Amino acid sequence: MKTRLEKDLIGEKSVPADVYYGVHTVRAMENFPITGTPISNFPNFIKAFAQIKKAAALANKELGTLKPAIADAISQACDELIAGKYREQFPIDIIQGGAGTSTNMNVNEVLANIALEILGHQKGEYTIVSPNDHVNCSQSTNDTYPSSIKVAVYHSLEHTITEMEHFIAALRKKGSEFKDVVKTGRTQLQDALPVTLGQTFNNYAHQVEASISALKADMVAMLGLNMGATAIGTGLTADPDYKEKVDYYIKQVIGEEFYVMEDLFVGTQDASGFVLVSGSLKRFATQLSKICNDLRLLSSGPRCGLNEINLPAKQAGSSIMPGKVNPVIPEAVNQICFQVIGNDVAVAFCSEGGQLGLNAFEPLIVANIMSSSRMLRHGLITLRENCVDGITANVEVCQDYAEKNISIVTALNPYIGYKKSTEIAKKCFAENR
Repeated sequence: MKTRLEKDLIGEKSVPADVYYGVHTVRAMENFPITGTPISNFPNFIKAFAQIKKAAALANKELGTLKPAIADAISQACDELIAGKYREQFPIDIIQGGAGTSTNMNVNEVLANIALEILGHQKGEYTIVSPNDHVNCSQSTNDTYPSSIKVAVYHSLEHTITEMEHFIAALRKKGSEFKDVVKTGRTQLQDALPVTLGQTFNNYAHQVEASISALKADMVAMLGLNMGATAIGTGLTADPDYKEKVDYYIKQVIGEEFYVMEDLFVGTQDASGFVLVSGSLKRFATQLSKICNDLRLLSSGPRCGLNEINLPAKQAGSSIMPGKVNPVIPEAVNQICFQVIGNDVAVAFCSEGGQLGLNAFEPLIVANIMSSSRMLRHGLITLRENCVDGITANVEVCQDYAEKNISIVTALNPYIGYKKSTEIAKKCFAENR
């Protein structure tokens, strides 16, 4: 294998000649064989980082901090990453020490080497385009990394909300389909007042709508970026006008809703915004898991359970019991929800664990929030397509339970009082009527 020799603070290191990353990335690969999940598995994160780098390059070009030819080459290289190319050039583990420095340098090296080729040079000719002096100009890991996380998380959550809305539509459809199916309500697993099966599914839809509203409100915390903070919030090494310029180009490259924060120290130190969005995902996960619990219980049986609804049969349920079919789709989504709840606990610890001028634990924050968002998104798709869309009602079973439900005597309370109604209920129960 052909290699090229690169040098950093630690010393010289051989890098495969054909790759676009460099010595910092190679060292990170050696240092952090943690989860086996590389940055390349998070394309939205790579895209967000490239958008941030492009905004910085354009700002530096306008300020004269970067020569136009170099800034244009970096900007063009960013466009390549934004388009989804070169994903395989991001091999380092998503979990790493150094507050994301390895990820930032992976991006810097890849962009520098793409820019070098655009300018007609060879990979590794960093005197022409440097990962540090040019691609990272007016920047630090400590502003680019948290800013990129926020952009990536925001857009990931938008996709998840879309799937939540599709799920609501599926629930509403079942609510309409089952609007005339009367069934026994249950509280604490005991018989309660009658409801319709349609009301049950419409209630689920209302819960998901509430989670969307909460998530959208918390996503606002992802819009304020700390670009221009550089290492600690003072903006050292950046042009005095850089903050204003990079704010303008962030809006042009990423979206008008994003902005550079007034207090850059807050954006560098405080990770509590991530706690908000992670908490909203946890909130939804608890609701979704409860919905899955209900679907499993309502479909229990078929002969010795509630058997009020039928879930689509997706696969054989037992390796020993013939004819058994299990609620595998809700069970899978339950487990997704459990993982999201666990991820949120870790995000809270990461936010709390920051010290003084920087939070070093944002790699786990981005890994967990992006994973939670993606798992929920995929879970909603399979729950909708492979379960909810195919649910049918056992109308006769629901009606039979409702007719035998002693709790309907509650309707007599306004006319004969609670005491006499209780006597009737007790008599019905004793006589099995």
